[in-house]
Amino acid sequence: MNRLPRFLITVLLVLGTLGTTAPASYANDEVGFPVLAYYYIWYTPTSWDRAKTDLPLLGRYSSDEKSVMAAHARDAKSAGLDGFLVSWKHTPDLDRRLGLMVETAREHDLTLGIVYQGLDFFRRPLPPARVADDLRWFVDQYGDDPVFSVQGRPLVIWSGTWESTPRQIGRVTSQVRDRARVLASQRSAEEYDAVAPHVDGNAYYWSAMDPYVDTWAQERLDELSAAVHASGGLWIPSVSPGFDARLVGGHRLIERHDGDTLREEWRLAVNSSPDAVAILSWNEFSENSHVEPSTRYGNESLRALASILSATVPDEIAADSSAPGGGAGFPVRPVALLVVAFGTIAGSLSALVRRRLRNRQGVETTADGPDEDLDLDGWEADDDRLRLALRRRSDPW
Repeated sequence: MNRLPRFLITVLLVLGTLGTTAPASYANDEVGFPVLAYYYIWYTPTSWDRAKTDLPLLGRYSSDEKSVMAAHARDAKSAGLDGFLVSWKHTPDLDRRLGLMVETAREHDLTLGIVYQGLDFFRRPLPPARVADDLRWFVDQYGDDPVFSVQGRPLVIWSGTWESTPRQIGRVTSQVRDRARVLASQRSAEEYDAVAPHVDGNAYYWSAMDPYVDTWAQERLDELSAAVHASGGLWIPSVSPGFDARLVGGHRLIERHDGDTLREEWRLAVNSSPDAVAILSWNEFSENSHVEPSTRYGNESLRALASILSATVPDEIAADSSAPGGGAGFPVRPVALLVVAFGTIAGSLSALVRRRLRNRQGVETTADGPDEDLDLDGWEADDDRLRLALRRRSDPW
């Protein structure tokens, strides 16, 4: 989709919010702890051509578009979220996008945390010196910024700590713990106990939990919570509306059940005495765990989230995506849906033509494009070849 349709969508969304007068309520006022959503800044317009079964109502956006971040911020705050946990590591593209998100969060009174991506393309841990350099850069740049104040200090979740040794983790965190809280991402109480002296808690990213099948899920969450609290750390479980990563190497399908999956996972998380809860996710479209309004699920998950957090959402968010704009008086999201659908068809035809041309020219291609497009050092998770080949190493399923 070219820039004009995305620009028009953004204008329509802005116009749709002008008539809104109902104040939003905030999650920490209602439930007693912060509620933040995992947020991904790796998207380019071509990211949506790879392994996606759903698309955002905002269209095939780029993470370089601040207007898109502003739309996300408005929707998230209206649904009761306190902010985002931004997936990041120190690269020029991600630094620039993080800066845009910081500006956006400041303008919309949202709180941010960082999810540091500590694994390389092959799911190997980054060298401790690299991780330490990146985290020092972050605290030097943003350590005193109130946007990053989660319970008084910046919050850093180190994704992939299970691939590092306790000694390596300690070498990194000792350099920044005086200015930020660094949480591990261990997957069991035993794993956490091994690193507890070197971190300030644990955030468990469990995207493939099925609350209707995994009857032992509460026990695992409770054990992790007990281990984290015994060391004086912060415990942050995750809550997801559903899951389908079959196009990127997963094998589980967890249906959303009209928001009931999200509600049941919320119940399990709250029962584990969390210090905060992370919604998994705002916009992880490769695993279909997103709550961002989309062409396939409409506003279903955002409405369910708002009901959990006792939030009063504007009509154009609360209305179903197939309904004519709720009380806003204009069918904003249905228009966006039509534009996105047209762009999806056009993009698919364009990709097919490009692939056939490449094949005729003798260029070897993968499902996602020519092999020479692979960036082994600067991979981001929108490169679904990573997950297709290697996701199983970190997925407990």
